Amino acid sequence: MSDKNNIMPNNLDAEQALLGCMLIDNDILAEVLEQLDKNDFYQESHQYVLSAMKMVFAERKPVDIVTLCDKLESEGNLKNAGGVSYVSELAQITPFAANYKYYLDIVKRDSINRSLIRAARDIAEFSKTSDDIVKSVQFAEERIYNVSRTNDSSTVKDIREGSGINAVLDKFEKLAKDKDAFKGISTGFTHLDRMTNGLQRSDLIVLAARPGMGKTSLSMNIVENAALGSDAVCAVFSLEMPEVQIIQRLICSSANVSMAAALSGKLTPNDWKKLVKASDKLRQSRINIDDSSRVTPAEILSKCRRIKSKNNGRLDLVMIDYIQLMESGKKGGDQNRTQEVAAITRELKIMAKELNVPVIALSQLRRIQSAEPQLSDLRESGAIEQDADIVMFINRPDVAASEEEMEKKHITKGMAELIVAKHRNGSTGRIKLRFKGELTKFVNPERDEEMQPPPEEGFIPVPEDAPPVEEEFTPPDDEEMPF
Repeated sequence: MSDKNNIMPNNLDAEQALLGCMLIDNDILAEVLEQLDKNDFYQESHQYVLSAMKMVFAERKPVDIVTLCDKLESEGNLKNAGGVSYVSELAQITPFAANYKYYLDIVKRDSINRSLIRAARDIAEFSKTSDDIVKSVQFAEERIYNVSRTNDSSTVKDIREGSGINAVLDKFEKLAKDKDAFKGISTGFTHLDRMTNGLQRSDLIVLAARPGMGKTSLSMNIVENAALGSDAVCAVFSLEMPEVQIIQRLICSSANVSMAAALSGKLTPNDWKKLVKASDKLRQSRINIDDSSRVTPAEILSKCRRIKSKNNGRLDLVMIDYIQLMESGKKGGDQNRTQEVAAITRELKIMAKELNVPVIALSQLRRIQSAEPQLSDLRESGAIEQDADIVMFINRPDVAASEEEMEKKHITKGMAELIVAKHRNGSTGRIKLRFKGELTKFVNPERDEEMQPPPEEGFIPVPEDAPPVEEEFTPPDDEEMPF
């Protein structure tokens, strides 16, 4: 085999031309230096030159032959860079800097190709000794992803030169013509969709409740509505419940068949018909379920990338049940659980942004006997509230109330409230839902149920034809207010 085949991709002419462009035109330095790393250059002398350029530029000095050679000499690297004669030669190679972008593209291309070759070697070496297929795939994905991340261009944009303002105005114009122009993933719950305009991409939505309040049921109802109602590609990560139980809930909920009746063998012929029909619909849906008991945000991200790849780049909704059962995957004996949960929620938010998908993450609440859940009840970390774009609580006053209390406080059995306590991009408020326990299912309430007198405490849910509630409001004691 020829030695030429063993040489890593490089173009020394392009490297020299690019360095020469920066020496003769300091106006391009800020743009080019931000996109370059010394490892982008194949020739070692060019790596020293670039490092010195960055140091001179950081000192706010002009980058020319004199200042560059002075910096190289002070660092003891002038000889490694080829000496004064070679640095001077670089400035004379290119007569003008107009083509610097073309040289930059060539240098970056060869740099990425070299990185891919090194990553492939690492993957090959790891795979030779690995006895765990999952770890092998994760290792390979991580190495390739690290290479792709280095190819990201700068995200800093001058508002005068960018298209951001026009994009925002265009968005407002489209919304004026069609209020659903930027509608997110529909949850199937009318008031929630109106308040959020659907679940928006890159949002981290935390759904929290005390044990037994139905947070898994509600989140699975949202997944079901999205998958069956709009053919959304959904990923469900359940750390608590096995796949069979998840599918069991999905089928019974979709068929409107009592799960208790199904589990006790008391299904009627009509129930069977509905179950078969629901099963056929679910078979056509694109719901992906992972019931691993121990999973980290990095592993979830890796699995979501594969789901997107299998579905032609589509992933519309991710649901994780639940945060407190997750592990951060980061080693460190001095990290307490609060810090670990903070790291987990931060990674989940980054994942939502990177995948450009809404992520619903369930969370437990502290066992505090307050009238209803609030942000301070979020268990183990205030970072959950900080990182989330939306925080919602399930409140079911009928669960712990006696018959006397229910009558006194106007509490209706089966009625629940979804409290939107934080909404980074919109209003907060309360949403009435009906919980059907036999179906483990939340549904939109009937119109007459929405119009029942409110509890003594809390927000007032929005009327059907009114805009979302902006802030908390309590009616006067001597006046009854309809929902």
